[in-house]
Amino acid sequence: MPPEFSSQLAAPASSKAGLAPLLLTVVELIRQLLEAQVIRRMDSGQLSDRDLDRAAESLRQLEAQVIQMCGIFEIDPADLNIDLGEVGTLLPSAGGYYPGERSASPTILELLDRLLNTGIVVQGDVNLGLANIDLIHAKLQLVLTSKPL
Repeated sequence: MPPEFSSQLAAPASSKAGLAPLLLTVVELIRQLLEAQVIRRMDSGQLSDRDLDRAAESLRQLEAQVIQMCGIFEIDPADLNIDLGEVGTLLPSAGGYYPGERSASPTILELLDRLLNTGIVVQGDVNLGLANIDLIHAKLQLVLTSKPL
């Protein structure tokens, strides 16, 4: 694990916060990913004015809730990000990404947005066990896309 990543997790913004910065960062990642998908659909004309208004209002409410939770845990909302070292950051800087435009150093958010836009299929087998005894076997197939199947 890169030292920047481990130190980010080991030292939350507030000693009272515990896992709150990490969880709020994940919520913010999902919020920004949803926002990117709304923008993509708006740009392509797939959303009616009513749908766009509803989506925008929902995104504003979710952002307000994230900011409110940051206040409760004494976290600066600007600190909701994780530096992954050479990989880059989880989230872009404010105004640093517009869906569909490529940046020189993409963040994880941008990569996830691209994957959702183009689609990806992940297949795998999972075996869970205890004391060298396989107890659970799972075959997984995940289709990840923002387009209806």
